[in-house]
Amino acid sequence: MARKPSLSPTRITTYLACPSKYRWTYVDGRGRYYLRSKHYYSFGSSLHKVLERLHDSRDGGVKTVDQVVAALEESWIDAGYGSQQEMQEAMGEGKAILASYVERIEESPPAGVTILVEKMLRADLGPFVLIGRVDRVDEWPDGTLEIVDYKSGRSAISAEEVHHDLAMSCYQILVREGFPDRPVVASILAIRSGTAATASLNADELAEFRLSLLELGEIILSRDYDELVPVPNDLCPTCDFLPLCRRHPDFNLS
Repeated sequence: MARKPSLSPTRITTYLACPSKYRWTYVDGRGRYYLRSKHYYSFGSSLHKVLERLHDSRDGGVKTVDQVVAALEESWIDAGYGSQQEMQEAMGEGKAILASYVERIEESPPAGVTILVEKMLRADLGPFVLIGRVDRVDEWPDGTLEIVDYKSGRSAISAEEVHHDLAMSCYQILVREGFPDRPVVASILAIRSGTAATASLNADELAEFRLSLLELGEIILSRDYDELVPVPNDLCPTCDFLPLCRRHPDFNLS
């Protein structure tokens, strides 16, 4: 029996941003020869790894500011930086961000208890399996489950942005799949500033989003990417795959 295809929030948002980028990233193997490491991905991944250890109750070695700083040095990803100086400046910035994060927790501990960290979740939607890795899930005293998603490149966030964020809506489907009888909310935490915003889809909104997700997923998975004509957009000037798109006779980036 053929394995059911899967889609993640990252794959879906990539397609919505540019179907050609989706093709070269996930469908056509030629794309891997053009993909280059990005320093901002390395920076975010490095911070995420430390935050995973900080909030994992099984890891007692990362709690204080000094321990968090040491953990960042241990888990630092150096791919994508243009120079040693640029990398060292980024590491210094990362240490300052994490130190402030720990100090805020010490001053005002989270209301909930963390029950999941960096957990891959799955939900079978019929035509495909929705997958997604949640940064953290906290359980509040009243039983509500809060999905916490870290953003290392932002300093502000609003509840409206969380409410309309595709990934956060996907995460709500995934968490509700595993905990169908529990209230679920979603929060985005801008770790640079400590600013957070929370929102939740009600039953009707969740049903409508799930239907839209099914329709979009089937479009993504059934498309003939060999016949895809690349369309120029604002991503092109910095896209790794621009040389591949330029080979198409109908592609014209003015």
